[in-house]
Amino acid sequence: MQEEEQIGVEGLLVPEDVYLTSGVHIGTQQKSADMKPFIYKVRTDGLYVLDIKQTDTRLRTASKFLARFDPTKILIVAARQYGQKPARLFSKALGAFVIAGRFVPGTLTNPRLDEYIEPEVILVTDPAADQQALREALNVGIPVVGLCDANNETRNVDVVIPTNNKGRRALATVYWLLTREVLRERGAIPSAEAFTPTIDDYEASL
Repeated sequence: MQEEEQIGVEGLLVPEDVYLTSGVHIGTQQKSADMKPFIYKVRTDGLYVLDIKQTDTRLRTASKFLARFDPTKILIVAARQYGQKPARLFSKALGAFVIAGRFVPGTLTNPRLDEYIEPEVILVTDPAADQQALREALNVGIPVVGLCDANNETRNVDVVIPTNNKGRRALATVYWLLTREVLRERGAIPSAEAFTPTIDDYEASL
């Protein structure tokens, strides 16, 4: 067990306690069959705990994937209140498009709408809260990256990032890491240390 913990801590994008104190690993009291592989254990209070090693691995995978796209062709969607500020900061740092708040039906499918856009990839903050955007992405056949909690269904998500997608600090941490890693993959910053914003900067205010 000790050896396993060491391996985990050594290779993580941030120290383990950054994940733990931000509650990235704290899931919901329900779990979906889809998310079962990402669940580490269930707590005595009934909350499912997500495996931060898998969160870390998937953050790397998602960053490499997103870095391949022209930033102007990336759409970030965040209906959840606490996801809106970090999603906006992520999109601003990358030069991507963001819809924070209400997603207008037809945004991806109806060319007659003023809001109509044609992204090549979409990142949803919560597949349940952002289900309209997810459905439309599926309709037009573009890949979906999703921040998925223990209770989310993931069958329409191409790259799953297992994380608490409801907590303020958790969302700030995940979006902060995604921003840093995508910029690093692109060569926009030479190293993780060169990324100056902090997780606090990404956290929504109450």
